[in-house]
Amino acid sequence: MIEDIIKQIREIPDFPSKGILFRDITPALLDPNTFRMISEEMTKKYREMQFDKIAGIESRGFFFASVLALSLGKGLIPLRKPGKLPWNTVSEDYSLEYGTSSLEMHVDAVSAGEKVLIVDDLLATGGTAAAAARLIEKQGGEVAELFFVLELTGLKGSEQLGGRPYSSLIEFK
Repeated sequence: MIEDIIKQIREIPDFPSKGILFRDITPALLDPNTFRMISEEMTKKYREMQFDKIAGIESRGFFFASVLALSLGKGLIPLRKPGKLPWNTVSEDYSLEYGTSSLEMHVDAVSAGEKVLIVDDLLATGGTAAAAARLIEKQGGEVAELFFVLELTGLKGSEQLGGRPYSSLIEFK
């Protein structure tokens, strides 16, 4: 099954800059059988885990987090870029190779003591995922685990996660 999913991951050389091999997951979303396989694997993995909510990181993380939240009957927390949420927010800054950015969520998205599974499509350098975890913790929540459909292990993004538990469905060097 994993090999079937890998076949749907498109490789785009020199994107977003020269020397980068971008792993594009959108062909897997276009194919309903592949998207279903990913959804079933996630659901199987987290069916027995005890947690309260699922947070999806903008933007491709939303696709996977929403499917998983629906399958498991959990609330969904959108972690958005600044200025995209309509109500009171809390934010967390993080560094990029080319500057800084932020993630935001509504102030009432997480209550103290709630366990949250964070979902994104890709773990690369780890900055966005680490910021997502800090954002959940800032509001008193606990990160149950971080889950990524794809992980680029050569970029060592897991080192940025501060020892928090994480897993990925597919690893690329």
